[in-house]
Amino acid sequence: MRKKRVLLLSEGFGAGHTQAAHALARSLRLLAPDIQTRVLELGKFLHPMLAPWVFTAYRKTVSTQPRLYGMVYRSRYKKSLNRMTQLALHRIFYAQAAAVIRQLRPDTIVCTHPFPSAVVSRLKRIGLDVPLCTVITDYDVHGAWVSREVNTYLVPTEEAKQTLLSRGVPADSIQVTGIPVHPNFWKAHNRDELRARFGLKAMPTVLVMGGGWGLMKGKAFLDHLVQRREDIQLVICLGSNEKAKAALLADERFRHPHVRLLGFTHEIDKWMDVSDLLITKPGGMTCTEAMAKGIPMLFYEPIPGQEEENLQYFIQQGLGEPIRSPETVNRWFDMLAEQYPVMRHRREARGNSAAAYRPMDCSRVIIDQLAAAGCWTKSS
Repeated sequence: MRKKRVLLLSEGFGAGHTQAAHALARSLRLLAPDIQTRVLELGKFLHPMLAPWVFTAYRKTVSTQPRLYGMVYRSRYKKSLNRMTQLALHRIFYAQAAAVIRQLRPDTIVCTHPFPSAVVSRLKRIGLDVPLCTVITDYDVHGAWVSREVNTYLVPTEEAKQTLLSRGVPADSIQVTGIPVHPNFWKAHNRDELRARFGLKAMPTVLVMGGGWGLMKGKAFLDHLVQRREDIQLVICLGSNEKAKAALLADERFRHPHVRLLGFTHEIDKWMDVSDLLITKPGGMTCTEAMAKGIPMLFYEPIPGQEEENLQYFIQQGLGEPIRSPETVNRWFDMLAEQYPVMRHRREARGNSAAAYRPMDCSRVIIDQLAAAGCWTKSS
């Protein structure tokens, strides 16, 4: 008897959607080793030459014209992708999607981005008979996520559930699970061992993320942070933006024992464990990972739309604060420098309270639904 197959579909419009898909794939295999998973960024898989160009154009629009992006986001906020839009997506970008699904023969399809969810919904209307589960990966529900062919929505909060209910989605199709994070974020690592491994000092440490798209416009923000390099240890994660990393390395202020410039890494969970504060853009995935780790957050430059909604959620939960001026950063850095043992104790207490967040719930719902559908029998 073959292993049961879960096909996870995402898109490259921001790293968070695909991170959520990989997090689910890993946790599904961890909780149920007899399930087989496959993660695809569907557009990139079908069009390996065209897709990178589309994603690059999107990123440039977001970074250079955020207000325009916000206007488009809000103008379509309560509207599902209409059938003409879905047809255009299918004809231009996803025409071979049905053939891929037939070849892979999944027992269920999980989408972590609205575009593949809309494409699979369209295929279900014309005969595809595979359960569709859509995982909403921000703390807001844009209308693009909503299709009546979705069998199950996995949503981050009760508020997100209420939004779906207001748009006519049946209550029994919605499960409040939180956003999935990789199992690496489920547990804490030894801080002293990490310091030794990373070559860090035992001093207040701040992790700065969000430079992968070049969204730290100019250097004024980083110039302000690096002024505190004598009493605050800075870890600046620039992702795959090698150009930004090279520019900072050319500045002698960033070639300092208390400043670490990171490129792309698979160990953000460990860097969060060894840090006392996270400065980040309010992306749904990064903030959920930080919540799982119990690290306090400062938010800068939210993109109009979903990042603004994410920011509001984490502020309301008492897990972060927006950077309204340089004084916000100064106040936090002063607290870290002057009250480090107290702040560290608060960080550890926050980490313990974060255990109430159950990042494996998404996977458990999918496993339970496979079993309930007769697709698979859970092992004891």
